[in-house]
Amino acid sequence: MPLQSREKAYRGLLELHDDVERRARALERRHGARLRCRRGCSPCCVDGLTVFEVEAERIRRGAGELLRSGAPHPRGACAFLDASGACRIYEHRPYVCRTQGLPLRWLEEDEESGALLERRDICPLNAEGEPLATLAPGECWPIGDAEERLARLQQDFGGPGGARVPLRGLFERC
Repeated sequence: MPLQSREKAYRGLLELHDDVERRARALERRHGARLRCRRGCSPCCVDGLTVFEVEAERIRRGAGELLRSGAPHPRGACAFLDASGACRIYEHRPYVCRTQGLPLRWLEEDEESGALLERRDICPLNAEGEPLATLAPGECWPIGDAEERLARLQQDFGGPGGARVPLRGLFERC
């Protein structure tokens, strides 16, 4: 893939992450009373997470020193957690980490009828509060659009959408 295309896709990723941050902050303000996610809250930060190569590149560029001289968190949790459970790459974290804890909303096709059904979910730590079913659609993070943008950026960066990089593996590549 030409370097220009890769750089354009990388800049697009930075724009996507900025957009996600802005939208997620608005939802965080709306749901502040129910959200228990704070620095060091890491039950969602599981081992085995993967990202597209374009997001792996952001981590490499932003956390190169950590990847070269640091050690991954012990297996069983995300490689990028520190000893207290805080994220060591928070500024450069991937999309999936930017929306953790928020009320989620997506459409799914019913296997029997073929009808589109709305689904909702939230981290169990943040479940207390208004029932998810009563929230307006705009009060939930919409699964779909950002993921599609990210897949297109990955394609432009130089590979099919299915190419994934294990977060833990980033330590092994430096």
